[in-house]
Amino acid sequence: MTVIEGRSDAGGRFSAFAHPSFRLYWSARLLTTFGTQILSVAVLWQIYDLTRSTAYLGLVGLVQFAPALLLVLVTGSVADRYGRRLIMGLATALAALCGLIMAALSASGFQIPVLMLAVLTLFGVARAFLGPASASLVVSLVPTRDFSNAVTWNSSAWQAATIIGPVAGGLLYGLGETGAGADGVLTGHGPEIAYGTAFVCMALGTLLVCLIPAIPKRDPSAAGRSLQDMLAGFTFIWKEKVVLGAISLDLFAVLLGGVVALLPVYARDVLHLGPDGLGMLRAAPGIGALLTAAALAAFPIRDHAGRIMFVCVGLFGVFTVIFGLSTVAWLSILALALLGAADMVSVVVRETLLQLWTPDEVRGRVNAVNSVFVGASNELGEFRAGFMAAAIGPAAAGAVPAAVIGGVGAVIVSGLWAWMFPGLRDARRLDAKT
Repeated sequence: MTVIEGRSDAGGRFSAFAHPSFRLYWSARLLTTFGTQILSVAVLWQIYDLTRSTAYLGLVGLVQFAPALLLVLVTGSVADRYGRRLIMGLATALAALCGLIMAALSASGFQIPVLMLAVLTLFGVARAFLGPASASLVVSLVPTRDFSNAVTWNSSAWQAATIIGPVAGGLLYGLGETGAGADGVLTGHGPEIAYGTAFVCMALGTLLVCLIPAIPKRDPSAAGRSLQDMLAGFTFIWKEKVVLGAISLDLFAVLLGGVVALLPVYARDVLHLGPDGLGMLRAAPGIGALLTAAALAAFPIRDHAGRIMFVCVGLFGVFTVIFGLSTVAWLSILALALLGAADMVSVVVRETLLQLWTPDEVRGRVNAVNSVFVGASNELGEFRAGFMAAAIGPAAAGAVPAAVIGGVGAVIVSGLWAWMFPGLRDARRLDAKT
Protein backbone atom coordinates (compact mmCIF):
# COMPACT_ATOMS: atom_id res chain seq x y z
CA MET A 1 0.00 0.00 0.00
CA THR A 2 1.31 3.45 -0.92
CA VAL A 3 0.98 5.98 1.87
CA ILE A 4 1.03 9.65 1.03
CA GLU A 5 2.92 12.26 3.01
CA GLY A 6 2.13 13.47 6.49
CA ARG A 7 2.75 12.63 10.08
CA SER A 8 0.06 11.23 12.26
CA ASP A 9 -0.93 11.30 15.86
CA ALA A 10 -1.91 7.63 15.69
CA GLY A 11 -5.19 6.97 17.41
CA GLY A 12 -6.04 10.66 17.74
CA ARG A 13 -9.48 11.97 16.93
CA PHE A 14 -8.19 13.89 13.88
CA SER A 15 -5.24 11.68 12.93
CA ALA A 16 -6.41 11.22 9.32
CA PHE A 17 -6.30 14.98 8.74
CA ALA A 18 -2.57 15.02 9.43
CA HIS A 19 -2.21 13.93 5.78
CA PRO A 20 -2.71 16.79 3.24
CA SER A 21 -3.91 14.45 0.49
CA PHE A 22 -6.66 13.13 2.72
CA ARG A 23 -7.77 16.70 3.49
CA LEU A 24 -8.19 17.39 -0.22
CA TYR A 25 -9.99 14.08 -0.73
CA TRP A 26 -12.29 14.67 2.23
CA SER A 27 -13.21 18.18 1.06
CA ALA A 28 -13.86 16.93 -2.48
CA ARG A 29 -16.12 14.16 -1.18
CA LEU A 30 -17.99 16.63 1.03
CA LEU A 31 -18.68 19.03 -1.86
CA THR A 32 -19.55 16.31 -4.35
CA THR A 33 -21.98 14.61 -1.97
CA PHE A 34 -23.46 17.99 -1.04
CA GLY A 35 -24.20 18.67 -4.70
CA THR A 36 -25.57 15.18 -5.20
CA GLN A 37 -27.98 15.59 -2.30
CA ILE A 38 -29.25 18.92 -3.60
CA LEU A 39 -29.87 17.36 -6.99
CA SER A 40 -31.58 14.32 -5.46
CA VAL A 41 -34.06 16.36 -3.40
CA ALA A 42 -34.85 18.64 -6.32
CA VAL A 43 -35.46 15.84 -8.81
CA LEU A 44 -37.61 13.77 -6.43
CA TRP A 45 -39.86 16.71 -5.62
CA GLN A 46 -40.02 17.89 -9.23
CA ILE A 47 -40.94 14.48 -10.63
CA TYR A 48 -43.57 13.84 -7.94
CA ASP A 49 -44.88 17.37 -8.47
CA LEU A 50 -45.24 16.65 -12.20
CA THR A 51 -46.57 13.07 -12.04
CA ARG A 52 -48.01 12.35 -8.54
CA SER A 53 -46.75 8.80 -9.16
CA THR A 54 -44.84 6.66 -6.67
CA ALA A 55 -43.88 4.41 -9.59
CA TYR A 56 -41.97 7.29 -11.16
CA LEU A 57 -40.22 7.83 -7.83
CA GLY A 58 -39.19 4.20 -7.95
CA LEU A 59 -37.81 4.65 -11.45
CA VAL A 60 -35.59 7.46 -10.19
CA GLY A 61 -33.76 4.88 -8.11
CA LEU A 62 -33.76 2.19 -10.79
CA VAL A 63 -32.17 4.27 -13.55
CA GLN A 64 -29.37 5.36 -11.21
CA PHE A 65 -28.67 1.78 -10.13
CA ALA A 66 -28.78 0.09 -13.53
CA PRO A 67 -25.44 1.52 -14.80
CA ALA A 68 -23.60 0.26 -11.72
CA LEU A 69 -24.97 -3.23 -12.29
CA LEU A 70 -24.29 -3.27 -16.02
CA LEU A 71 -20.76 -1.85 -15.65
CA VAL A 72 -19.67 -3.77 -12.55
CA LEU A 73 -17.04 -5.78 -14.46
CA VAL A 74 -15.60 -2.57 -15.89
CA THR A 75 -15.63 0.10 -13.19
CA GLY A 76 -13.38 -1.62 -10.67
CA SER A 77 -10.90 -2.80 -13.29
CA VAL A 78 -10.69 0.71 -14.73
CA ALA A 79 -9.95 2.12 -11.27
CA ASP A 80 -7.23 -0.48 -10.64
CA ARG A 81 -5.71 -0.12 -14.09
CA TYR A 82 -5.75 3.60 -14.94
CA GLY A 83 -5.49 5.29 -11.56
CA ARG A 84 -8.11 5.90 -8.89
CA ARG A 85 -7.55 9.66 -8.65
CA LEU A 86 -8.01 10.09 -12.43
CA ILE A 87 -11.21 8.03 -12.53
CA MET A 88 -12.60 9.80 -9.46
CA GLY A 89 -11.95 13.19 -11.08
CA LEU A 90 -13.54 12.23 -14.41
CA ALA A 91 -16.58 10.69 -12.72
CA THR A 92 -17.10 13.77 -10.56
CA ALA A 93 -16.84 15.99 -13.64
CA LEU A 94 -19.50 13.88 -15.41
CA ALA A 95 -21.80 14.17 -12.38
CA ALA A 96 -21.34 17.96 -12.46
CA LEU A 97 -22.28 17.97 -16.14
CA CYS A 98 -25.52 16.16 -15.31
CA GLY A 99 -26.40 18.87 -12.80
CA LEU A 100 -25.78 21.50 -15.47
CA ILE A 101 -28.00 19.64 -17.97
CA MET A 102 -30.83 19.37 -15.42
CA ALA A 103 -30.59 23.11 -14.76
CA ALA A 104 -30.70 23.84 -18.49
CA LEU A 105 -33.71 21.57 -19.03
CA SER A 106 -35.66 23.23 -16.22
CA ALA A 107 -34.75 26.74 -17.37
CA SER A 108 -35.82 25.97 -20.93
CA GLY A 109 -39.15 24.47 -19.88
CA PHE A 110 -38.37 20.88 -20.95
CA GLN A 111 -39.52 19.40 -17.65
CA ILE A 112 -40.29 16.01 -19.18
CA PRO A 113 -40.01 13.13 -16.67
CA VAL A 114 -38.69 10.64 -19.25
CA LEU A 115 -35.98 13.07 -20.37
CA MET A 116 -35.06 13.74 -16.74
CA LEU A 117 -34.75 10.00 -16.15
CA ALA A 118 -32.35 9.80 -19.12
CA VAL A 119 -30.09 12.40 -17.51
CA LEU A 120 -30.27 10.52 -14.22
CA THR A 121 -29.11 7.39 -16.07
CA LEU A 122 -25.99 9.29 -17.16
CA PHE A 123 -25.64 10.45 -13.56
CA GLY A 124 -25.78 6.79 -12.56
CA VAL A 125 -22.88 6.05 -14.92
CA ALA A 126 -20.81 8.73 -13.18
CA ARG A 127 -21.63 7.27 -9.78
CA ALA A 128 -20.83 3.75 -10.99
CA PHE A 129 -17.23 4.79 -11.70
CA LEU A 130 -16.98 7.20 -8.76
CA GLY A 131 -17.86 4.64 -6.08
CA PRO A 132 -15.04 2.09 -6.48
CA ALA A 133 -12.45 4.72 -7.44
CA SER A 134 -13.08 6.96 -4.40
CA ALA A 135 -13.42 4.05 -1.95
CA SER A 136 -10.17 2.51 -3.19
CA LEU A 137 -8.27 5.81 -3.23
CA VAL A 138 -8.67 6.67 0.45
CA VAL A 139 -6.68 3.66 1.63
CA SER A 140 -3.64 5.07 -0.23
CA LEU A 141 -3.87 8.45 1.48
CA VAL A 142 -3.35 7.40 5.11
CA PRO A 143 -1.31 4.71 6.90
CA THR A 144 -3.07 1.63 8.20
CA ARG A 145 -3.05 2.89 11.80
CA ASP A 146 -5.19 5.88 10.75
CA PHE A 147 -7.49 4.08 8.35
CA SER A 148 -10.35 3.46 10.77
CA ASN A 149 -10.24 7.15 11.70
CA ALA A 150 -10.25 8.04 7.98
CA VAL A 151 -13.29 5.82 7.37
CA THR A 152 -15.12 7.51 10.24
CA TRP A 153 -14.34 11.02 8.99
CA ASN A 154 -15.03 10.02 5.41
CA SER A 155 -18.45 8.80 6.49
CA SER A 156 -18.84 12.05 8.45
CA ALA A 157 -18.27 14.06 5.27
CA TRP A 158 -20.99 12.08 3.57
CA GLN A 159 -23.35 12.47 6.51
CA ALA A 160 -22.67 16.20 6.87
CA ALA A 161 -23.53 16.61 3.20
CA THR A 162 -26.70 14.56 3.66
CA ILE A 163 -27.75 16.97 6.42
CA ILE A 164 -26.96 20.29 4.79
CA GLY A 165 -27.53 19.23 1.18
CA PRO A 166 -31.19 18.17 1.39
CA VAL A 167 -32.13 21.18 3.53
CA ALA A 168 -30.35 23.51 1.11
CA GLY A 169 -31.93 21.74 -1.86
CA GLY A 170 -35.43 22.01 -0.41
CA LEU A 171 -34.96 25.67 0.53
CA LEU A 172 -33.48 26.57 -2.86
CA TYR A 173 -36.32 24.79 -4.62
CA GLY A 174 -39.00 26.30 -2.38
CA LEU A 175 -37.64 29.84 -2.32
CA GLY A 176 -37.41 29.88 -6.09
CA GLU A 177 -41.07 28.99 -6.57
CA THR A 178 -43.70 31.67 -7.10
CA GLY A 179 -46.87 29.62 -6.68
CA ALA A 180 -48.89 26.75 -8.12
CA GLY A 181 -50.47 26.62 -11.54
CA ALA A 182 -53.93 25.39 -12.41
CA ASP A 183 -52.65 21.81 -12.39
CA GLY A 184 -51.20 22.22 -8.90
CA VAL A 185 -47.61 22.10 -10.14
CA LEU A 186 -45.29 24.69 -8.62
CA THR A 187 -44.02 27.39 -10.96
CA GLY A 188 -40.89 29.51 -10.79
CA HIS A 189 -37.13 29.10 -10.94
CA GLY A 190 -36.64 26.74 -8.00
CA PRO A 191 -35.46 23.70 -9.98
CA GLU A 192 -32.78 25.48 -11.98
CA ILE A 193 -31.49 27.29 -8.88
CA ALA A 194 -31.15 23.97 -7.05
CA TYR A 195 -29.58 22.16 -10.00
CA GLY A 196 -27.22 25.07 -10.69
CA THR A 197 -26.00 25.02 -7.10
CA ALA A 198 -25.46 21.26 -7.36
CA PHE A 199 -23.38 21.80 -10.49
CA VAL A 200 -21.14 24.38 -8.78
CA CYS A 201 -20.53 22.10 -5.79
CA MET A 202 -19.62 19.10 -7.92
CA ALA A 203 -17.40 21.21 -10.18
CA LEU A 204 -15.47 22.45 -7.13
CA GLY A 205 -15.18 18.84 -5.97
CA THR A 206 -13.64 17.94 -9.33
CA LEU A 207 -11.04 20.69 -8.92
CA LEU A 208 -10.05 19.44 -5.46
CA VAL A 209 -9.63 15.89 -6.74
CA CYS A 210 -7.26 17.21 -9.40
CA LEU A 211 -5.16 18.86 -6.66
CA ILE A 212 -4.50 15.55 -4.88
CA PRO A 213 -0.85 14.60 -5.56
CA ALA A 214 -0.41 11.81 -8.07
CA ILE A 215 -0.17 8.33 -6.59
CA PRO A 216 2.12 5.76 -8.25
CA LYS A 217 0.01 3.52 -10.45
CA ARG A 218 0.28 -0.21 -10.68
CA ASP A 219 1.32 -1.74 -14.01
CA PRO A 220 -1.74 -1.39 -16.32
CA SER A 221 -1.12 -4.91 -17.56
CA ALA A 222 -1.59 -6.24 -14.04
CA ALA A 223 -5.33 -5.63 -13.87
CA GLY A 224 -8.36 -6.01 -16.06
CA ARG A 225 -6.72 -8.13 -18.81
CA SER A 226 -9.08 -11.07 -18.71
CA LEU A 227 -12.49 -12.11 -17.54
CA GLN A 228 -10.82 -13.92 -14.65
CA ASP A 229 -9.12 -10.66 -13.60
CA MET A 230 -12.39 -8.77 -13.86
CA LEU A 231 -14.18 -11.41 -11.80
CA ALA A 232 -11.47 -11.32 -9.12
CA GLY A 233 -13.61 -9.07 -6.94
CA PHE A 234 -16.50 -11.53 -6.98
CA THR A 235 -14.16 -14.45 -6.36
CA PHE A 236 -12.55 -12.82 -3.35
CA ILE A 237 -15.86 -11.80 -1.81
CA TRP A 238 -17.33 -15.27 -2.24
CA LYS A 239 -14.33 -16.90 -0.54
CA GLU A 240 -14.03 -14.31 2.25
CA LYS A 241 -17.22 -14.93 4.23
CA VAL A 242 -16.75 -11.96 6.56
CA VAL A 243 -16.67 -9.61 3.55
CA LEU A 244 -19.55 -11.45 1.85
CA GLY A 245 -21.68 -11.21 4.97
CA ALA A 246 -20.92 -7.52 5.51
CA ILE A 247 -21.73 -6.53 1.93
CA SER A 248 -24.86 -8.67 1.58
CA LEU A 249 -26.18 -7.52 4.97
CA ASP A 250 -26.19 -3.93 3.76
CA LEU A 251 -27.75 -4.98 0.47
CA PHE A 252 -30.80 -6.71 1.89
CA ALA A 253 -31.36 -4.56 5.00
CA VAL A 254 -31.46 -1.28 3.11
CA LEU A 255 -33.11 -2.82 0.04
CA LEU A 256 -36.06 -3.71 2.26
CA GLY A 257 -35.89 -0.84 4.76
CA GLY A 258 -35.13 2.10 2.46
CA VAL A 259 -37.82 4.80 2.39
CA VAL A 260 -36.10 7.60 0.45
CA ALA A 261 -38.38 7.24 -2.58
CA LEU A 262 -41.43 7.60 -0.35
CA LEU A 263 -40.32 10.85 1.35
CA PRO A 264 -42.01 13.15 -1.21
CA VAL A 265 -45.28 11.31 -0.53
CA TYR A 266 -44.86 11.71 3.22
CA ALA A 267 -43.86 15.37 2.84
CA ARG A 268 -46.83 16.27 0.66
CA ASP A 269 -49.63 13.85 1.51
CA VAL A 270 -48.97 12.42 5.02
CA LEU A 271 -47.24 15.21 6.95
CA HIS A 272 -48.45 18.05 4.69
CA LEU A 273 -45.07 19.74 4.29
CA GLY A 274 -43.57 21.50 1.27
CA PRO A 275 -40.23 21.03 -0.53
CA ASP A 276 -38.40 22.51 2.44
CA GLY A 277 -40.11 19.88 4.61
CA LEU A 278 -38.89 17.21 2.21
CA GLY A 279 -35.40 18.61 2.73
CA MET A 280 -35.77 18.22 6.47
CA LEU A 281 -36.94 14.62 6.11
CA ARG A 282 -33.98 13.84 3.83
CA ALA A 283 -31.59 15.55 6.25
CA ALA A 284 -32.82 13.83 9.42
CA PRO A 285 -30.94 10.53 8.92
CA GLY A 286 -27.78 12.50 8.28
CA ILE A 287 -28.19 14.44 11.52
CA GLY A 288 -28.36 11.25 13.54
CA ALA A 289 -25.51 9.73 11.58
CA LEU A 290 -23.24 12.75 11.92
CA LEU A 291 -23.69 12.90 15.69
CA THR A 292 -22.96 9.20 15.85
CA ALA A 293 -19.87 9.61 13.66
CA ALA A 294 -18.54 12.28 16.00
CA ALA A 295 -19.10 9.94 18.94
CA LEU A 296 -17.33 7.10 17.13
CA ALA A 297 -14.38 9.34 16.31
CA ALA A 298 -14.02 10.19 19.98
CA PHE A 299 -14.93 6.76 21.32
CA PRO A 300 -14.18 4.16 18.61
CA ILE A 301 -15.53 0.64 18.83
CA ARG A 302 -12.95 -1.40 20.76
CA ASP A 303 -14.60 -4.80 20.96
CA HIS A 304 -17.59 -6.89 19.81
CA ALA A 305 -17.83 -4.90 16.56
CA GLY A 306 -19.82 -7.60 14.75
CA ARG A 307 -22.50 -7.95 17.42
CA ILE A 308 -22.85 -4.17 17.70
CA MET A 309 -23.31 -3.96 13.93
CA PHE A 310 -26.11 -6.54 13.89
CA VAL A 311 -27.95 -4.85 16.76
CA CYS A 312 -27.79 -1.54 14.93
CA VAL A 313 -29.11 -3.06 11.70
CA GLY A 314 -32.06 -4.41 13.68
CA LEU A 315 -32.67 -0.96 15.19
CA PHE A 316 -32.54 0.49 11.68
CA GLY A 317 -35.56 -1.66 10.83
CA VAL A 318 -37.40 -0.76 14.04
CA PHE A 319 -37.05 2.98 13.46
CA THR A 320 -38.15 2.52 9.85
CA VAL A 321 -41.40 0.99 11.11
CA ILE A 322 -41.91 3.90 13.53
CA PHE A 323 -41.39 6.39 10.70
CA GLY A 324 -43.79 4.51 8.45
CA LEU A 325 -46.59 4.66 11.02
CA SER A 326 -46.04 8.25 12.16
CA THR A 327 -48.34 11.08 11.08
CA VAL A 328 -46.60 13.75 13.21
CA ALA A 329 -43.71 15.69 11.70
CA TRP A 330 -41.48 15.79 14.80
CA LEU A 331 -41.84 12.05 15.43
CA SER A 332 -41.12 11.25 11.80
CA ILE A 333 -37.98 13.40 11.83
CA LEU A 334 -36.84 11.86 15.13
CA ALA A 335 -37.37 8.32 13.81
CA LEU A 336 -35.35 9.13 10.69
CA ALA A 337 -32.57 10.63 12.82
CA LEU A 338 -32.39 7.50 14.99
CA LEU A 339 -32.49 5.37 11.85
CA GLY A 340 -29.48 7.28 10.53
CA ALA A 341 -27.62 6.89 13.82
CA ALA A 342 -28.07 3.13 13.81
CA ASP A 343 -27.04 2.89 10.17
CA MET A 344 -23.89 4.95 10.79
CA VAL A 345 -22.53 2.42 13.28
CA SER A 346 -23.05 -0.44 10.85
CA VAL A 347 -21.51 1.60 7.99
CA VAL A 348 -18.28 2.25 9.91
CA VAL A 349 -17.96 -1.40 10.93
CA ARG A 350 -18.74 -2.73 7.44
CA GLU A 351 -16.49 -0.33 5.54
CA THR A 352 -13.55 -0.81 7.90
CA LEU A 353 -13.80 -4.60 7.71
CA LEU A 354 -14.16 -4.47 3.92
CA GLN A 355 -11.08 -2.34 3.30
CA LEU A 356 -8.78 -3.98 5.85
CA TRP A 357 -9.67 -7.54 4.81
CA THR A 358 -9.15 -6.83 1.09
CA PRO A 359 -5.71 -7.06 -0.61
CA ASP A 360 -4.71 -3.87 -2.43
CA GLU A 361 -4.30 -5.61 -5.80
CA VAL A 362 -8.04 -6.41 -5.98
CA ARG A 363 -9.35 -3.54 -3.87
CA GLY A 364 -10.74 -1.58 -6.83
CA ARG A 365 -12.64 -4.59 -8.15
CA VAL A 366 -13.93 -5.54 -4.71
CA ASN A 367 -15.09 -1.97 -4.16
CA ALA A 368 -16.79 -2.03 -7.57
CA VAL A 369 -18.81 -5.03 -6.41
CA ASN A 370 -19.47 -3.29 -3.12
CA SER A 371 -20.65 -0.19 -4.99
CA VAL A 372 -23.15 -2.33 -6.88
CA PHE A 373 -24.40 -3.80 -3.61
CA VAL A 374 -24.64 -0.33 -2.03
CA GLY A 375 -26.39 0.94 -5.14
CA ALA A 376 -28.76 -1.98 -5.05
CA SER A 377 -29.54 -1.32 -1.40
CA ASN A 378 -30.16 2.39 -2.01
CA GLU A 379 -31.37 3.00 -5.57
CA LEU A 380 -32.93 -0.44 -6.08
CA GLY A 381 -34.43 -0.04 -2.61
CA GLU A 382 -36.07 3.16 -3.85
CA PHE A 383 -37.42 1.19 -6.79
CA ARG A 384 -38.76 -1.48 -4.43
CA ALA A 385 -40.43 1.10 -2.19
CA GLY A 386 -41.94 3.12 -5.03
CA PHE A 387 -43.37 0.18 -6.95
CA MET A 388 -44.58 -1.63 -3.83
CA ALA A 389 -46.41 1.53 -2.80
CA ALA A 390 -47.89 1.91 -6.29
CA ALA A 391 -49.05 -1.72 -6.25
CA ILE A 392 -50.73 -1.33 -2.85
CA GLY A 393 -52.54 1.94 -3.49
CA PRO A 394 -52.26 5.58 -4.59
CA ALA A 395 -50.00 8.03 -2.70
CA ALA A 396 -50.17 7.66 1.11
CA ALA A 397 -52.47 4.62 0.93
CA GLY A 398 -49.59 2.65 -0.59
CA ALA A 399 -46.58 4.45 0.90
CA VAL A 400 -47.36 3.72 4.55
CA PRO A 401 -47.65 -0.09 4.31
CA ALA A 402 -44.65 -0.18 1.93
CA ALA A 403 -42.50 1.56 4.56
CA VAL A 404 -43.71 -0.62 7.44
CA ILE A 405 -43.27 -3.90 5.55
CA GLY A 406 -39.74 -2.85 4.59
CA GLY A 407 -38.78 -2.06 8.18
CA VAL A 408 -39.99 -5.43 9.41
CA GLY A 409 -37.99 -7.06 6.63
CA ALA A 410 -34.79 -5.29 7.75
CA VAL A 411 -35.23 -6.64 11.30
CA ILE A 412 -35.64 -10.16 9.95
CA VAL A 413 -32.52 -9.80 7.78
CA SER A 414 -30.44 -8.73 10.78
CA GLY A 415 -31.34 -11.83 12.75
CA LEU A 416 -30.99 -14.18 9.79
CA TRP A 417 -27.55 -12.86 8.77
CA ALA A 418 -26.27 -13.05 12.36
CA TRP A 419 -27.07 -16.76 12.21
CA MET A 420 -25.73 -17.34 8.67
CA PHE A 421 -22.39 -15.52 9.13
CA PRO A 422 -21.01 -16.37 12.58
CA GLY A 423 -17.54 -15.10 11.61
CA LEU A 424 -18.94 -11.64 10.96
CA ARG A 425 -21.11 -11.77 14.07
CA ASP A 426 -18.12 -12.69 16.23
CA ALA A 427 -15.72 -10.11 14.70
CA ARG A 428 -14.36 -8.08 17.58
CA ARG A 429 -11.69 -5.50 16.72
CA LEU A 430 -11.59 -3.14 13.71
CA ASP A 431 -7.82 -2.73 13.53
CA ALA A 432 -7.00 -6.35 12.69
CA LYS A 433 -8.48 -9.51 11.19
CA THR A 434 -10.15 -10.77 14.33
